[in-house]
Amino acid sequence: MFAWYTGTPTTPPLWLAARTSRTFITLTVAMAIFTDIFVYGIIVPVVPFALTSRAGVPESRIQTWVSILLAVYGAALLVTAPVCGWLADRSTSRRAPLLLGLLALAGSTVLLCVGRSVGVIAAGRVLQGVSAAVVWVVGLALLVDTVGGDEIGEAMGYVGLAMSLGVLLAPLLGGVVFERAGYYAVWAMAFGLIGLDIVLRLAMVERKIAVRWDAQYAPKRAEMDDATAAGDTEPKQLDEKTDGTSSDDEAAEPNNAPSPSPAPEPSSPDHPTPKPKPKWHAHLPPILRLLASRRLLAALWAVLIQSSLLTSFDSVLPLFVKTTFNWSATGAGLIFLPIVIPTFLGPYIGHLSDRHGPRWYAAAGFLGASPFLILLRLVTANTLRQKALLCALLALVGFFLILAITPVMAEVTYAVMAKERRRPRGYYGAHGAYAQAYSLFNIAWAAGCMVGPLLAGLVVEAEGWSAATLILGCVAVFTVVPTVVWTGGSWRKRGREGVGEKKGEGV
Repeated sequence: MFAWYTGTPTTPPLWLAARTSRTFITLTVAMAIFTDIFVYGIIVPVVPFALTSRAGVPESRIQTWVSILLAVYGAALLVTAPVCGWLADRSTSRRAPLLLGLLALAGSTVLLCVGRSVGVIAAGRVLQGVSAAVVWVVGLALLVDTVGGDEIGEAMGYVGLAMSLGVLLAPLLGGVVFERAGYYAVWAMAFGLIGLDIVLRLAMVERKIAVRWDAQYAPKRAEMDDATAAGDTEPKQLDEKTDGTSSDDEAAEPNNAPSPSPAPEPSSPDHPTPKPKPKWHAHLPPILRLLASRRLLAALWAVLIQSSLLTSFDSVLPLFVKTTFNWSATGAGLIFLPIVIPTFLGPYIGHLSDRHGPRWYAAAGFLGASPFLILLRLVTANTLRQKALLCALLALVGFFLILAITPVMAEVTYAVMAKERRRPRGYYGAHGAYAQAYSLFNIAWAAGCMVGPLLAGLVVEAEGWSAATLILGCVAVFTVVPTVVWTGGSWRKRGREGVGEKKGEGV
């Protein structure tokens, strides 16, 4: 009955080529991430209303419960992300976990919509955290499987676009719709997005599944793994040259690529060749082994700072324009548009990162954002010139932040590829460690979402707008140092790194 959808052992499903295309899978993952972030963000103006009129929370306790609900979401995300990564790297399918994550998102939205007690609303926030972990971890790993390392930067550009649009548009639309159409209209918008997301995720066919009908759909990463096993990739010496880990830590394991040292004497019954003993860290979970890479740690730090800078505006910018320009809630939402517009350059920036490597683009992003973050202190008066200055500075900040985050998202893949190439096949599991790496990415992003608004809000409250912009600018410029030193491999070593760097450039 559903052969047109699932196919048969001899007949492929309908529109297989389109459903397995790189464009469609990238669109599906980007839409999943946008939906998850959007549903999270649109409730920002709704939660205070729901707590007072529906859950009966006194006005004096609203701020406390809002903070608790934010913490519940963050805790669920931080706990679930590593588990999702571990399970996804052992699963034969990426689509099945994505569909389960969608069910969690739909369930959380229902609970938040109908909830009339703090317990039900908190349960909805927990399910939101679980859904976010699944979408980010499994979705980004699916992208790596589909496009491979050569084009992952461009693909991550579309993901970064979806992410930025979700973070910045959700509070805007949530506030406008809530003000103009009411409580349930906000949730109608959320359910509409979830419905579209369901259609895309059900229509998608993974390439590892499609290969049963046509070998051309084999995942890109599998082809790269075959090339690595055959010795086609380079360079062979990838100790400190790629991710900054010591050569001791990255010593060859059994069955690794041959070294230039003389071959051992053939074994015999009287003199058997001793089997090399695995290093102690080989017994650790793959997610902990990944953390031994300073290159990956530098990428995760950049993700945390990027997330902090982006979300810090959520807590301080609407209040600033309200007190400075006397703008309404709609105007306070529209002020995010200058930051959003530059995110459309994300795919092009990702394409450039694929060609030239991520190091200097990411470093230029953090370095360029710093002065314009600091210059936001110049906006002090309610004049047309000051309003134009604020919009111009926010647009420049948005451009440099997207210049930083797109290469860094791809750098997570590059760092894992470099580590896997130095290890025997299967060292990180039969399906690699990409989902676990992006679970670490998810943790770093979630931590930034918690740190950014809290830091900016407390500083503005204690010392004012000028002090907050100065601190944000300093945080951005300090991030340049680890980005330059370790992104794309240790800058102290020269030679082609082979993953994410242009041929002939030093790493």
